[in-house]
Amino acid sequence: MKRLFLIGFAFMATFALKAQTSNLNFFTEQGERFSLIIDGILQNKIPQTNILVTELPATKFKIKIVFENKTMADLDKYIYLSHDKQSSYVITRNSSGYYMIRFLKDISIAEAAAPSMSQSVISYHSEPETSTTTTSTTTVVKNNPNQGIGFNVQDPVTGANINMNVNVGGLGEELSNSSISTTTTTTTRSTGTVINGSTYSERDAEPERHHEHHNKDKYVLQGYNGIYGCQMPMFVGDFESAKKSISSKSFEDSKLTIAKQIIQSNCLLSTQVKEILLLFSFEETRLTFAKFAYAYTLDLGNYYKLNDAFTFESSIDELNKYIEGYRK
Repeated sequence: MKRLFLIGFAFMATFALKAQTSNLNFFTEQGERFSLIIDGILQNKIPQTNILVTELPATKFKIKIVFENKTMADLDKYIYLSHDKQSSYVITRNSSGYYMIRFLKDISIAEAAAPSMSQSVISYHSEPETSTTTTSTTTVVKNNPNQGIGFNVQDPVTGANINMNVNVGGLGEELSNSSISTTTTTTTRSTGTVINGSTYSERDAEPERHHEHHNKDKYVLQGYNGIYGCQMPMFVGDFESAKKSISSKSFEDSKLTIAKQIIQSNCLLSTQVKEILLLFSFEETRLTFAKFAYAYTLDLGNYYKLNDAFTFESSIDELNKYIEGYRK
């Protein structure tokens, strides 16, 4: 009975653990090939157009999309996965020509369709893959016809030494006149995540919720000593183009949609966020965007400078409450 109980318990534990995993699907709308990095770990060695990653824990991840085409900028996104769900995202261009990651749907893994022929299915790994290199050296020397040949080989998996001695006295003059010594060297190393000349590692993983900053890894804003929310702000030229795209829309809702799409794949300075706020006509829209943009702002300690963009004290209070809740 005890044995049956243990077997049943192990089965239930395995089933429960399996039910807590998630699947994640990324694909490009126009067939662009890309590499997928999850929390700094490369998932696919060869760029693909459609990737399904299975058996991920249901938690929060930092996603990086690196295109095979070196002229295309990397995309970053934070995502949350739910238990026993398959989340799908499409990599597409918005109306302004910017590439972005857009959420499509969540469905139960049990209801998900079988992977298609064009889909690359990968089992999630949270550690870099390793590769093994084996080097063999053979030395041939003249030997006594009646002397044996000795082999010493190291098992690359267990590290154990295997010794063998073979008497070659009766194997013919050609073989008996040679002694063969073989040395096998096995080296195991972690495969670096190098894509398009750039190296990605665990340092690219999402910082803690409080956005701890490491100067050696990220852009440093001169004169600023506060916490950082992202790594590199938009270049001035790109930002000015983004503002023109937003301003070109006649309706407030359209402006807000474009603004959100642009910053989802970028990092802004608080001054840049404020400039976008001033493109909106209504207080409510400004408040909505200010909340949304907080997660994509580099100098979070300067976010108070947005207060001047609001007319009502109630809007400032609501924004501060949102920020306090976000940091918890």
